[in-house]
Amino acid sequence: MASGPVTEVLARATAVADVRPSDARAGADYQRLTADGQAYFLKRLSPATDWIMRVTGDHVHRPYRVWRAGIMDKAPDCIDHTVVAMEVAGTGDQAVLSVLMRDIGPHLVPPGDEPVPQAQHQAFLAHMAALSVAFWGWGDGIGLTTMAQRLRFFAPDNIAGELAAENVPGPIAAAAAGWQRLPERSAVLWNIARLVHERPEVITGPIADTPSTFLQGDWKMGNLGSHPDGRTILLDWAYPGSGPACWDLCWYLALNRARLPESKESAIGRYRTSLEASGISTTPWWERQLDLCMIGIMATFGWEKALGDAGELGWWEDQIATAAARCGICTGD
Repeated sequence: MASGPVTEVLARATAVADVRPSDARAGADYQRLTADGQAYFLKRLSPATDWIMRVTGDHVHRPYRVWRAGIMDKAPDCIDHTVVAMEVAGTGDQAVLSVLMRDIGPHLVPPGDEPVPQAQHQAFLAHMAALSVAFWGWGDGIGLTTMAQRLRFFAPDNIAGELAAENVPGPIAAAAAGWQRLPERSAVLWNIARLVHERPEVITGPIADTPSTFLQGDWKMGNLGSHPDGRTILLDWAYPGSGPACWDLCWYLALNRARLPESKESAIGRYRTSLEASGISTTPWWERQLDLCMIGIMATFGWEKALGDAGELGWWEDQIATAAARCGICTGD
């Protein structure tokens, strides 16, 4: 019989109920449970059932490696990852990772498209910067998500296998439709995305010459919340690894567009100011790293912008055209 810290808590559970979070997009299973008077949230996933693990090349349970290495607990006090225990049962792609978390549901950002409060948004950016600063210069020595895998997350050839599934995941179907629409909606974004998918080294090469840190990898509102004492709740460390601090910032800007209470330009400036206030000098490298991450994030999510409104698409098109010119990357055929 399987044993481990999660199994031990489950054995003492007095109530267990299956749940489906509104923001869930992959193939994980979720339960709420009560044990020893404490409310918990349990997530189970494996490469065999979770399409995100497969398209990001995670066949080793990277969150478990981060947990075992003590990285999550080295996050600054302003970040609450909520994880109590993890364990892996099985082998190969059938191995199931169980992640036991404290149930902090009431403190999460509510679902929807309304902007979050300005103070909460500012805290998210300040705490994102604090996480980056805590690991400044960090390099991956335990086999986590690479920058090339981030850039090729939704590349057409990378998701092709998932499109052949009997039940195609919704985000995969949307990505395929978005990539088909992008050439006619924005030749600039399409050409950039195609180039980066085929030659990720045009981004990974120069970005390696800028400062690195630890990336949690998924600062979307569905993973975020705020405790009454001001700490940021940061869930689902599914894409951890080493990379440029601006990557998590650009991810936040790209995926949370409707929830931002201020302009993207203001958010960018706010994050940079937080880095500077923590003693990180950004003058030598900031513009180049931000440009490369802007370009890279559109190789990841250009399809999503192709399915959205003209204003959002136009903002990213202008940013990428300017960034590519500064970085010497061609946006033509």
